[in-house]
Amino acid sequence: MAETQRSWCVVGGGMLGLTLAWRLSEVGQQVTVVEAAPELGGLASAWQLGGITWDRHYHVTLLSDSFLRTLLKEIDLDDEFEWRITQTGFYADGGLFRLNNAIDYLKFPPLNFIDKVRLAGTIMYASRIEDGRSLERVPLTEWLIKLSGKRVFELIWRPLLRAKLGDNYTQASASFIWAVIRRLYAARRSGLKTEMFGFIPGSYDRILKRLSERLTARGVSLELGCPVESIERTGNGVQVRSRLGDQQYDQVVVTLAGPLASKVCVGLKPEEKERLEGIVYQGIVCASLVLKRPLTQYYLTYITDETIPFTAIVEMTALIGTEQLDGRSLIYLPRYVTSEDPYWALSDAEVEEHFMAGLRRMHPGLAPDDILAFRISRVRQVLAISTLNYSDRLPPMITSVPGLHVVNSAHIVNGTLNVNETVGLAESAMPKLLAAAEPSGQSD
Repeated sequence: MAETQRSWCVVGGGMLGLTLAWRLSEVGQQVTVVEAAPELGGLASAWQLGGITWDRHYHVTLLSDSFLRTLLKEIDLDDEFEWRITQTGFYADGGLFRLNNAIDYLKFPPLNFIDKVRLAGTIMYASRIEDGRSLERVPLTEWLIKLSGKRVFELIWRPLLRAKLGDNYTQASASFIWAVIRRLYAARRSGLKTEMFGFIPGSYDRILKRLSERLTARGVSLELGCPVESIERTGNGVQVRSRLGDQQYDQVVVTLAGPLASKVCVGLKPEEKERLEGIVYQGIVCASLVLKRPLTQYYLTYITDETIPFTAIVEMTALIGTEQLDGRSLIYLPRYVTSEDPYWALSDAEVEEHFMAGLRRMHPGLAPDDILAFRISRVRQVLAISTLNYSDRLPPMITSVPGLHVVNSAHIVNGTLNVNETVGLAESAMPKLLAAAEPSGQSD
């Protein structure tokens, strides 16, 4: 049955907002996307660096990322993926070790035989858990130490957790690591022989341009450089105040981070605002470097040395090759941070000084003239931490204000923040949004 046409405003032009706009326009809705930044994409946006255009933050698609691949198939891009098997490194005890297969694992010097058995057992055990909801009640560190032992936790798990969560890992529940392991085992569960990493030439710059073209062709209005000041119920609709003036819509979907959504949404109940503002977010200070030459053959290098100021090295060229970058190499140095991290107060020059000192400790042969470009991105609210009993405190998507809905990355429950999960969140939210738009449909 065809949906009744209504006017919708999607606040936020990241992949979540754009997927919602795509699905709403697909069922005949009149859609406007309002984005504060001058470009689309949010965390997936691209930028210029040393004469090349690539993603501002590192992204990779897994062969098993079905939600994202379905969307890209609809805009005629899925068949352009290039797939690779990548390699992983581990920087420990001042040395760089390969950790890609069972042989590498058995040879891995920092762990003894018992450690290796306990680590493998932990991963196998977690991969067989079907529902991670019960793990929300268990502190992450407590669960891993119990299964793997303290040595394995200190040598392996803590570096891995810091590479993704920074120091916020101390607040997370065991459901987080379960979700990570489940994603990496998704290929095996789906019958694929191996998991592979993929990219589309041109990366998210190309994806976002194609998606915006197709949205525009469907009649979706894309308003960029347009921060929203307030959203409130007025008369028979919902008013969005921005530089466009006061615009009235039948339905509004806000995809902003919880505290930002709470700030602009007028009329929410105190408990709704409390839930939005109570989400614990981590941020990122991420450096992108263009080099004359590759550093290693590893796509991802985990770091156990906590004196190194970044939490991992992501060498994108190990996945995409130098031909995408005019013969140069692209690496990312992420530092995942809490809201109180001292790096927020540092200038870009100070961050560069610290990061380059750490990188040269790991790679003493890196010469100053090997660095062609260095640029820093800072985002304060990247990932909602899956804290203890997270699902019980989740903000509702369908708010108490008729026609006003909040869907953001905090609603990725027992999952990890990546583009596939983000697209999947949009898909799962759509039935709720459409049902709530009906006259008797105000329920979550």
